[in-house]
This record gives sequence, C-alpha cells and structure tokens, in this order.
Amino acid sequence: MRISKIETHVVGTPWRNLTYVLVHTDEGITGVGETRMLGHTDALLGYLQEAQHNHVLGSDPFAVEDLVRRMKYGDYGRAGEIVMSGIAAIEMACWDIKGKALGVPVWQLLGGAVTHQVKAYANGWYTTERTPQAYAAAARGVIEKGYRALKIDPFGAGHFELSHAETMTAVALIEAVRDAIGPETELMLEMHGRFSPATAVRLARELAPFRPAWLEEPIPPENLAALSKVAAKTDIPIATGERIHDRIEFRELFDTQAVDIIQPDLGHIGGISETRKLAATAETHYMQVAPHNVGGSVLTAASLQIGFSTPNFKILEHFNDFADAEIKKVVTGAPEVIDGYFHRHDRPGLGVEFDADAAAEFPQQRAHFDLWADGWEKRAPAGPR
Repeated sequence: MRISKIETHVVGTPWRNLTYVLVHTDEGITGVGETRMLGHTDALLGYLQEAQHNHVLGSDPFAVEDLVRRMKYGDYGRAGEIVMSGIAAIEMACWDIKGKALGVPVWQLLGGAVTHQVKAYANGWYTTERTPQAYAAAARGVIEKGYRALKIDPFGAGHFELSHAETMTAVALIEAVRDAIGPETELMLEMHGRFSPATAVRLARELAPFRPAWLEEPIPPENLAALSKVAAKTDIPIATGERIHDRIEFRELFDTQAVDIIQPDLGHIGGISETRKLAATAETHYMQVAPHNVGGSVLTAASLQIGFSTPNFKILEHFNDFADAEIKKVVTGAPEVIDGYFHRHDRPGLGVEFDADAAAEFPQQRAHFDLWADGWEKRAPAGPR
C-alpha cells in the first residue's frame, strides 16, 4: 500500500481555522487527520503542498516512524509549529489508514486499552457577560450537559500583573462558578501564560479555597526556572505544555519537576506517536497527561486513542459542544460526552469520517484570537477569506 494523494479542507470559525487532511492510498483506503491554527493557515497549507511532493507521495502509510522522521528532519531545518502541525495531520491520517486496513481501532495498535472511558472537561462555555450571575448560569448549563469538570479563565485582559479590582472580579467569578457546580465537580483555572511569578503566586493563594484541579500556564512558557518558583510556592497542581511543539523540548520540564500535568497538543507536536512517546516519558517522572485539545472532532478522536491506551492519562479538554456546536456535522462518528466521560468504541482507525460536503458550508475565515482583549470572547469581526 502506498500514499497516492493528500487532500486538504479548511473549516473556518471566527477564532481559528481547522485544517483537515485526507490521505488517499492506492488500495482505496483513506485516512483523515486534523490540526488547527490560530493564524498561519495559509503557511500550513503551503507546507503540506511541499511535503506532499517531497516526502509523502509514494510512502507506506504503515511506516509512520519513517515518514515522521523524513518530514521532521528531511528538509535540513528545525521543525517549528507549522511543520510539526503538518506532520501531525498526516501522521494521524496514517494511523487511521492502518486501523481501517487491519479492522481495529488505533488504541488497539498502541498497546491495547487500559480503560473503557476517559473523563472530559468543558471549555469554550464562558463566552458570556463577565458577571458572577452570567458565569454561574453558563456553568450550570455545562453541568446540565453531563460534564463533571470544566475550565475557566476569569482574568479578563490582565497581563503580567493583575490589579486589585481585577483580582476581586476574578475571585467573584470563580466563587460563583464553584457555587453553581458544587464541590464534586473539577474546576481547572487557565492563566494563558501571561502573569509574572509573583502575580501567579498571589493569585494561587487567593484562589486556593475554591480547590482548583490545576493552575494552567501561570507564567509564559519559555522560562522554566520561573515556573519552578511558582510551583514551589503553591500547593495547587501546575499544568503546562500546549505551546511546546517538539517532545524533546519537554526534557527540561521533566528535569525541573516544575509541573504535575503536561498538556501536549496532538495537532502541534507531531501527532499520535510523538504524544504517546511523551506520555511514556511523563509516566517515568510520575506526571499525568491531559492533552490540550481546542481542535475539532478528528483531533478529539485522535487524542482519545492515546487516552484509552495510556495509564497516566488524566482527562481530555473538549470544545466541540460549545464553541463548535454548529460545525460538529463535518465529522460523522464524532466523540460524545456521556455522564462526564468519553466511552471507548471498537470502530476501526480513529472511528470517525470527514464529510467534505458539510465542511464546504464553513469556508476558511480570517480567524482572530486576541488574548489581550477584555475577555477572550471579544474578537475582531471575521469573514470569509
């Protein structure tokens, strides 16, 4: 079996574009992969076109390790976000092909199942007025959908420091959400890597009474010594890793023991194989894995293949019931959350199929995500490109 063609489809949303890649073979089996970009979609498409001719066409889709190695190192350059995202989409499509050809789900090819379910946590649900009443109502809606965990960034446009007034607002929002969801529901706190260590430590102390499951990216991800400083001064578990695009770059994070939960993004770190290797290394450092997952349903399905087969897999992020409700139809067999969990299935490959006709209803947009706006939901108007 050989790869005969790749085909790309971009599904646009106001805040990011989802790029789906169909990998066709000469035996008629097609696999699907996905990545997502906050900007740079055209650059990604350009890379995929070059990679198709330089590395992908004629390759054996079963030889995933060799294909990833050639795509990552074959152009004698250092692979960054765009290259690793392109690799991820091709790589997970190859796993999909392999599973379909053998008639087994990908989790079976990764060593078999260690669990029948993976816990989900909701994100994308708090695009509402920044008041305690509005946040509490939105949080109750999440619980009514069956979730037993959710994440929130309550810090507005705060950057480096957070004023006393903004701190009090953030505390009020979190208190309202905790009251709304009760003590049993897990609550994750997102900081988007934008505070100084002193501010992050101060906020951690203010928020500790609400028993957060973790504090995510409390400071910019580039300075691990500063992250260690934060970790040493709080009892709240620290999570990070979504903006690291090569598993080798996690080495220093492991060495410093500055985090408790790592958050690789399958769509940016090279796909399923790279993430599975990273998870195995994390296990030797007694760290859990909770992938960053702000893509569509194919990325969710690929992340779950690792979740079902990885002993130290904690939980999976899920946007698709909230920010993406209208575009879920572009993927059939999309994973669903039932009673707070994704449940294991036995469908071959990733267990999903891409619908190109449905995707055509959502053309590529000039997607815009402004972290520094007053609340992440406030973005510049976006339209078709």
